[in-house]
Amino acid sequence: MTSTDTSDGDSNRFALDDPDRLPWLETADGYEYDDGASPLKVAAMVLGGLALLAAIVGLIYWAQRSNDRGATGNGELIAAQEGDYKVKPDEAGGKTFEGEGDSAFAASEGKKTDATIAPPAKAGDTKVASPAPAKVAVSGPTPAGAVMVQLGAFGDSAKADAAWAGLTKRFGFLSGTNRKIAEATVEGGRKVFRLQAVTASAAAAQQLCAKLKAAGENCLIVR
Repeated sequence: MTSTDTSDGDSNRFALDDPDRLPWLETADGYEYDDGASPLKVAAMVLGGLALLAAIVGLIYWAQRSNDRGATGNGELIAAQEGDYKVKPDEAGGKTFEGEGDSAFAASEGKKTDATIAPPAKAGDTKVASPAPAKVAVSGPTPAGAVMVQLGAFGDSAKADAAWAGLTKRFGFLSGTNRKIAEATVEGGRKVFRLQAVTASAAAAQQLCAKLKAAGENCLIVR
């Protein structure tokens, strides 16, 4: 075959203007294919990846070293102190208030109490002989409709009378208020003497008891 025939055959083979030609049904034997990446390219890619990884690791290491330079101290552990960490104090402490407890109610229920009245403040160095406590009628008639405000319960009438004297000195609003000492027998056959303030109505009793409670005293309204 001459060169002319060859060129004619090639032109006929790749003649795209042939109306009867169906190129998608032709074989692909005449095309060249890439056999893939060469070993040199693969090696270059691997080395590039390793270099990038090494650079990242080096950057992280350098950043950590830079942070460690600013730290101080030798890193030693702190030893715990010897003995107990918490020690219970000999005295519990805490603030106490005058008049704590509820001796008036406890005595009314028959419980034994050691209720006492604080001694009056000393005025100078002058000693004044205290008068003997007068005998007080333990029980007596009360006005109709009167309401009692119980202030405490004591072992005898003299203590109850002394308690009333101390209260009237401390609180001026008790001036002019009548008092009553009522004798009662509680559980076990023990006698108590209840100190009560006599008021004209329930409203007056509530008002008086509210004033006493505001001043730190205990009271109980008894009808």
